[in-house]
Amino acid sequence: MTTVVLMAAMSTVIWLSNGYFFTMLTLGIRFMRQRGAKLGDQARLGYGQPHLGRDDDLFYYFLVPCLNEEKVIAATVTRLLGHPASHVVVIDDGSDDATGSQARVAGADEVTVLRRNLPDARQGKGEALNDGLAAVRRMVASGQQDPEKVVVCVMDADGHLSDGAVRHVSAALAEPEVGAVQLSVRIRNRDRYLTRIQDFYFWAIAAVTQFGRSATGTVSLGGNGQFTRLTALNMIGERPWSRCLTEDLDLTISMVIDGWRLTTTPHAAVAQQAVDRLPALVRQRTRWYQGHMACGKRLPEIWGSSRLSHRQATELSLYLLVPWVLDLPWSILWHFAMIGFVLHAPDYFVTGSGPLVFGLSVATWYAFSFGPAIAAAYMQKKRSPGTGWLQALLIGHSFIVMNYVFFVCVWRAFAALVAGKPSTWAKTARVFESGAAPASRIPAPARRAGGRHRRTEPARVHGSRQRGEA
Repeated sequence: MTTVVLMAAMSTVIWLSNGYFFTMLTLGIRFMRQRGAKLGDQARLGYGQPHLGRDDDLFYYFLVPCLNEEKVIAATVTRLLGHPASHVVVIDDGSDDATGSQARVAGADEVTVLRRNLPDARQGKGEALNDGLAAVRRMVASGQQDPEKVVVCVMDADGHLSDGAVRHVSAALAEPEVGAVQLSVRIRNRDRYLTRIQDFYFWAIAAVTQFGRSATGTVSLGGNGQFTRLTALNMIGERPWSRCLTEDLDLTISMVIDGWRLTTTPHAAVAQQAVDRLPALVRQRTRWYQGHMACGKRLPEIWGSSRLSHRQATELSLYLLVPWVLDLPWSILWHFAMIGFVLHAPDYFVTGSGPLVFGLSVATWYAFSFGPAIAAAYMQKKRSPGTGWLQALLIGHSFIVMNYVFFVCVWRAFAALVAGKPSTWAKTARVFESGAAPASRIPAPARRAGGRHRRTEPARVHGSRQRGEA
């Protein structure tokens, strides 16, 4: 009886995970083809001129929350500048280093630095973003800008947008029902196994499945390369970002419940650094798991919303339940599956009908057991054409090794939730990149009659919580 229950549980988890994975993968490839893109196109993107080719009537505010980011902030700020219809707001969340001064020097009069001081600082990324958004709202009001034409972009301190990224985001936002656009993430420091694996998960897996989620308009927002309409943020409330460890996922749910479609584009991306030490990766993924799992409490809101279709509610629910229904159970069932295979290996293969039949049975078992790994290897090769097939296969099969990292992370997150561990914004360490010199600015395009790109002076922000410094 116990064996039957275990087999049923394992089969359920396998079919659910594979079904969801391959459905999103198929929809993602179709999404790219519909938009005239191929799997390898994004690998050829350049980074450093995000405003290249802009011809829109939108104004972009870039919010960059920072905590001790002096190694990377100057290059990031400089890359975001160069267009009259944009402004950078750096939120210095109580840094102990030269983050604020580095940002001011790099941005001159095109950047506003907001300083948050202790004890109000370091209360989470969401709180820092909310203070930055409050400053943006004051700038919009003082500059008499139309909120309908304002877009707020969240960037990590090490984030570099691809060339022409803003133009492609504007094209996606031309559809009035689209409330936000999330870009794919590419890892820059792909110089060792751990960072290459993170690029693989972001670039070859998450990005393409995110393309698939565009079919339901439930693309999950991230903390880097997140473009949102100001009007959509205003609908959510005064402080739209929560204190959740995954404030971006929490915002995703709020926006979808409010009736907005969330999408992405295959023509742009954002590049960032990956953590290069295993303990740091475990801490980071544990935090992500904990925030993701905590967002599961919003399932009743999703199914109670009259603005969501059943398809949207189902997809978003499946995504939220992944840690609970797939990752936690599979961390246990995987070992029973391995023990069962070792003890009963001959039962998996046809051994008495000759070598050809035996070979076919082994191939069938391999295709069924490692289907996701094979598909992942194919995606890695196509998304990163410079990768050799052998290397792609090895990276694709890293699922087997990385499973144990994720098992540790999901159980640590579960324990933190059970213990009621408070949410904290753990700092991700950066490294200085010698080859990351900022690109030269793009000449500002001529302004059209009627002040299409109306330039506003950044408003000074006063008060005990923060201080605006131009």
